[in-house]
Amino acid sequence: MEYLKWSHEDSIATITLERPPANALSSGLLRELSAVLDEIEPNREIRAVVIHGEGRFFSAGADIKEFTTVTSSEDFSKLGQFGQDLFDRMEKFPKPIIAAIHGAALGGGLELAMACHIRYVSETAKLGLPELQLGLIPGFAGTQRLPKYVGVARAAEMLFTSEPITGLEAVQYGLANRAFPENEVLEQANKLAKKIAKKSPGSIKASIELLNYAKTEEFYQGTKREAELFGKVFVSNDAKEGIQAFIEKREPHFRGE
Repeated sequence: MEYLKWSHEDSIATITLERPPANALSSGLLRELSAVLDEIEPNREIRAVVIHGEGRFFSAGADIKEFTTVTSSEDFSKLGQFGQDLFDRMEKFPKPIIAAIHGAALGGGLELAMACHIRYVSETAKLGLPELQLGLIPGFAGTQRLPKYVGVARAAEMLFTSEPITGLEAVQYGLANRAFPENEVLEQANKLAKKIAKKSPGSIKASIELLNYAKTEEFYQGTKREAELFGKVFVSNDAKEGIQAFIEKREPHFRGE
């Protein structure tokens, strides 16, 4: 593995995002994550999974520089669909997945965290979907999962302003389960994983399947349309300007084109 590592101890699998400096979600990292899930799923000794990030962040977003190598709307839509399929698999994964979030979970990083069954955060962590700041939109089902957790009004505010919320606010809004001092988040996530691992694997698997019935047909219609618009928006002139401004560390100048 080039972008992440994983280990297994006491019925718990720990997946560590390891792509400094920000653990950006490249297509390579997502493929590796999918491969790790392939290994974990049939392993009867593993009963829960914890995902966290190495270094300063959980994940500060998708790999924007990688976007400059993709040119067509269709390719961007395929990238969005790949991320959506992976995160939908995570949400339906038969073993509980816990995100231990510190530093920041932004853009694709938050979309990854929202696909986990449970989120523990540091009190000062920053969580948000800042894609509109770059003239883009979320593409890994962020527009559909965020309202499910925080409600449409708060989701609209977070999307339209691109401003993140803190870990404490994430708990208050229903986006995260519990908040802790930063140096305790991973420890507390592991404690929770061990508690869950004592339960019957069959009843856990059944519960996860039943929880997914809460996703309506409109959710899947929304993710399909999100992938389509993800591609269209990414080839706009505003998107090109936003990406270039991000790379050049300056404010973008959008023209509505």
